[in-house]
Amino acid sequence: MRPIETRYARSGDVRIAYQVVGQGSFDLVFVPGFISNLDLHWEDEGYSRLLKRLSEFSRLILFDKRGTGLSDRVDAHHLPSLETRMDDVRAVMDATGSGRAALLGASEGAPMAMLFAATYPERTRALVLYGGYAHFHKWVMPPERLDAFIEMAETAWGTGATLPHFAPGRVDDSRFATWWGRFERLSASPTAAAALARMNAGIDVRGVLAAISAPTLLIHRRNDARVDPDASRFLAKKIPNARLVVIPGRDHPIWTGDVDRVADLIEEFLTGERAVAEAERVLAALLATRIYDTARLGDRMWSERSQRFQETWRLLVGRHGGRSAGTHGELMMSRFDAPARAIRCAAALRDAAQKIGVATAQGAHVGEIELRGPPAGLTGRVTMQLAAHAGSGDILASRLVADLATGSGLHFTDAGRIALDELDEPLALVHATSEQHLEPACRPKARMTEPAALTARESEVVSLIADGKSNAAIAAELRLSEHTVKRHVANILLKLDLPSRAAAAAFSARHAGPDGP
Repeated sequence: MRPIETRYARSGDVRIAYQVVGQGSFDLVFVPGFISNLDLHWEDEGYSRLLKRLSEFSRLILFDKRGTGLSDRVDAHHLPSLETRMDDVRAVMDATGSGRAALLGASEGAPMAMLFAATYPERTRALVLYGGYAHFHKWVMPPERLDAFIEMAETAWGTGATLPHFAPGRVDDSRFATWWGRFERLSASPTAAAALARMNAGIDVRGVLAAISAPTLLIHRRNDARVDPDASRFLAKKIPNARLVVIPGRDHPIWTGDVDRVADLIEEFLTGERAVAEAERVLAALLATRIYDTARLGDRMWSERSQRFQETWRLLVGRHGGRSAGTHGELMMSRFDAPARAIRCAAALRDAAQKIGVATAQGAHVGEIELRGPPAGLTGRVTMQLAAHAGSGDILASRLVADLATGSGLHFTDAGRIALDELDEPLALVHATSEQHLEPACRPKARMTEPAALTARESEVVSLIADGKSNAAIAAELRLSEHTVKRHVANILLKLDLPSRAAAAAFSARHAGPDGP
């Protein structure tokens, strides 16, 4: 979904580029971070996903700050103050006919949003601050680190060199790294980037925090690579009626990591409701397949064998009851309604690749995904990372895949644990083992006439699902982590052969006795 047009608001002698997306009942102004480019945002999967989610419940107002993106450039030797840039927010609101709006300030956009909320309380409906801070040198980087960052910006800007400072978890993602280099070049010049960094270094809005009267939500990633999470803890103490939510992750940009989690928190805070979209999300087993180590193949041989393997991949995925879920760079994604089918397909693909003259490395994981579009959420990213860690001929899966494939005749061996930014705790891994245990079984299993027995804890969880509680609420009530609750939900849906949480709630209602299900 792209906006119809980009327009310009006049703020003093400068024109500020803006876009409006969505037709929600209230306005939400997105104040971006260090750099931005309105057109380029829509080309990144995570960024466009976030904007789509936000525009589903609001009239979303986007803009490029002066000196960045599509807005007018400014004299690098006479940088605007934070107050001047804050006035750009007001100018954009005026141009869009927005009298009162919620503000979402991300990273360097957070101080601007805080200053606006304190200065124009009558125009601020609510405040959401993601990865924000009140004082640059205290919570972002000290002067000596800033000097090194500016030197790098002046000598290597436009190459993607800043990526490790913002999203170290995406450095090995070649597609994202290429996009990031374009993002640098099209958002600011090297001179402008260095000047913006110097200007941001002067940010200190600690004195205005007590004057913020708008309801405030703070979101910060637990291991944020750029802004110390203590920055948001400080804001939570100093801004009246502020609430802090710390979420897993290391990558700093708001459009990286689990953007659906961020959007859910914002929607729930601003509307009082959290999107469930049960009909659009299903539990599925994802399989990511890549051709391993092609360095020794010439271009022509590689092209021929790659084309043959991709044709075989589509054939075998369909034969095993799966569906193609698109490609992500070198990765071929497919989804299945049961993990055993995904593993058997992986084994068949491995054997087929050997006959073609290439090798595969594959990853498998189970979780909720969107029915529409490619698997862009947490489940998809975890699956892709597993494939990236797999060696030649390996089928590397999460322990959850093995747990849910119990009774299928498949065998797995322990493969240790791996720490992923998006998860609260290290993910347990397994290898799908010898070929004799992986004979393709393309015929779907007969549906059990009776559902598999739930554990006592799973029965508690399904009862709370029937009560309409979210994973976060269930975690709080049962004193579990949200990750553990998600795992219980995944087990429940697969044991009961149900497609969604709504179906689980209906099952609980049908089978509830005097003491519950």
